Amino acid sequence: MELKARVGDVPALAGALERLGAGGREEVYVDTYYDDTDRALAGGDRELRIRTVRGAGATVSVLTYKGARVEAVSGSKPEHETRVEDAAGADAVLRGLGYVPTIRFEKRCRNHAFERDGRRLLASLVEVPELGETFVEVETLVADDDGVAAALEVVRTVLADLGVPREAVTTETYTEAVAAARRLRGEAQQAPGSG
Repeated sequence: MELKARVGDVPALAGALERLGAGGREEVYVDTYYDDTDRALAGGDRELRIRTVRGAGATVSVLTYKGARVEAVSGSKPEHETRVEDAAGADAVLRGLGYVPTIRFEKRCRNHAFERDGRRLLASLVEVPELGETFVEVETLVADDDGVAAALEVVRTVLADLGVPREAVTTETYTEAVAAARRLRGEAQQAPGSG
């Protein structure tokens, strides 16, 4: 369960995140999304991604499948992921199965892990350089649909405690926002290279 919001006052929010405790860790995500030539995944509100994370002297890659949205307010999707030893090898496997890269972009994150109301949460200050915007994400794991409402309430409370107004919350995905920005600039959507 995740809510994402646009950030107006980045220094104020960064300070509020630091006060949550546990410090923060800096990471850079390079996300490559895939689909088949008919865009069947996107048409079904699903996503397939290889994410390469650089931070704290290490680089890790993760293969993720996201199912269709399970909750309209947040736009949250069920996720299944696994680490991959070789991002280029995973890219080759996906291409061999008929998937092609559709979009690739970078996110710069400062992640804060903490607990609230018996839940483990992650709050991230996220900069997407090509959008020129900063976002905050607050998320927690939910085992099944029965836990969605309670988890959403905890996430909303954390956002409110951080001073984020409800109207700043957005369900637009980064892929949608980056694709729209590239269309405005007249750039191609195809993601060259591998994850």
